[in-house]
Amino acid sequence: MAPLKEHIATKTQQRSASEQWGPAPYAVIVVDRAGTVRDLNPAAASLLGGAARGAALSDAAPSWLARAHEETTNPTGRPAGDATAPLRPVFRGRIGARSFEAHPAPDGDGDVVWWLADDTDRRLVEEELATERERTAFLAEASNVLLASLNTDRCMHVTAQLASQYLAEAAVVIVPAAGRKLPMTYAVEGGAAVRRTVTADTALVPGLSEALQGFPPVPSRWIDPALLPDWLIPEEFTGTVGSASVTPLPGHGVPAGVLVLLRGTASTEFSENEEVFARLFAARAGAALSAARLYAEQSDITRTLMRDLLPPRLDRVNGVEFAGGYQPAAARDRVGGDFYDVHPGSTPDEASLAVLGDVCGKGLDAAVLTGKIRNTLQALTPMAGDHEGMLRLLNGALLNSHHTRFATLVLASVRREENRVRLRLTSAGHPAPLVIRNDGRVEEIDTRGTLVGALPHIEARTVETELLPGETCLLYTDGVTEARGGPLGDELFGEERLMRAMAECAGMPGTAVVERVQMLASQWLHDGRHDDMALVAITAPPTTHLSAVNGHTRGRYTQ
Repeated sequence: MAPLKEHIATKTQQRSASEQWGPAPYAVIVVDRAGTVRDLNPAAASLLGGAARGAALSDAAPSWLARAHEETTNPTGRPAGDATAPLRPVFRGRIGARSFEAHPAPDGDGDVVWWLADDTDRRLVEEELATERERTAFLAEASNVLLASLNTDRCMHVTAQLASQYLAEAAVVIVPAAGRKLPMTYAVEGGAAVRRTVTADTALVPGLSEALQGFPPVPSRWIDPALLPDWLIPEEFTGTVGSASVTPLPGHGVPAGVLVLLRGTASTEFSENEEVFARLFAARAGAALSAARLYAEQSDITRTLMRDLLPPRLDRVNGVEFAGGYQPAAARDRVGGDFYDVHPGSTPDEASLAVLGDVCGKGLDAAVLTGKIRNTLQALTPMAGDHEGMLRLLNGALLNSHHTRFATLVLASVRREENRVRLRLTSAGHPAPLVIRNDGRVEEIDTRGTLVGALPHIEARTVETELLPGETCLLYTDGVTEARGGPLGDELFGEERLMRAMAECAGMPGTAVVERVQMLASQWLHDGRHDDMALVAITAPPTTHLSAVNGHTRGRYTQ
């Protein structure tokens, strides 16, 4: 029986690879320890071309497979035949245009059976998946960086830098402009972005005019790089442009600009897939750039409107010192419902008109009505001698408008008479003015009246008073007295506390009085929340004369 078993085993071992693995879906090649092909199936013979039994593997197969066999049969640092030598589970390489995995399977005689599996399609899928992941990560990073700023120049710089780093060798960002001057920013290979303005005809670049108007441009692969003008190619770009892409930057319903991508002759042309990816990036860049431009436009409009809504800076007018202070309810609101103005008399002998008011509410809505009241009062300044008449006309104008808010005011006609200042004060539902006398007394001027913009008929009472040199009349809004805070956190600052604070300011300039009251009211606040606060100080300047006539001795104040 033993000789028969040995005969059957020998016959089994002598079966060729084509008999054993012929139906296998992979190429199979048997190689001995010396690197000689012992056998191979038809799939391997077809794949390896001239491979045949008895040929050297190094001649019949790619070099990477021969090296893999050598590493498998005689690993580095291990003696030949050492069974403990580690085997690499898989080797990879290319045969022709295809990619393969080579799996070794050693047998007991020292031969190695190599299974060659075609993994080209899987590798392509993995590479595409990795590319998509990289692109997704890039778009996420680009969105974060682009949306981190509402500055137009920064958005253009970031767009050019990112595009030149990930999409092309150079990138140029062009935004729409009036006339032939084009603002543009360019970057080369992710370097520093450069901003400049050129005078050029966009019609010379295929697709550029259409893209600046928001229309899809001519496909980039149809653009002849030889037609590109010199102004469109950055100075730092070395070599010759081999391909160019023109992609619009879509904004919020309006064109935000154009992204021009440039590649050298040594690089591949833009593929259709790359053009789609460039448009995805351009969509994000266009949205950020459009938001930045919209913000800039709104900021310009706001600054223009604020210029007339903000309280003016006060100084000496016709020999009388005026000082003002304003603090809106919220730091983000530069204007609010409190306001003041000083309208100088046409001559030094004519009275100036100071106005301080408080519109119901706060924020921009109140500021709009504030602007209307200020403009109306300015138009009524020829009637400054008749406070009651001015208030009646203002009241009628507010009742006839679409605004439903009302306002309180105090009017002060101010005239310098020798070394004194004469005041005519009229309140329209407003807190009474306070006067700081030189001896520290604080007087409340008893003027009363009806607020404006709420009732068809109003009444007002005008009171006259005088300021001696160094004395101050303070006009203020209820945001000061109604400031809540203190030790308990909910106590009003109140009129009594205001009057005590003013008594400490006797003899101070009007600017110092305003700053002192503002400081105390701010310190009183508990959680920082408050209504709008406005103050106007009217001060009779101290009289001075020189104690010597040598031109060097300082003057001495007299009151």
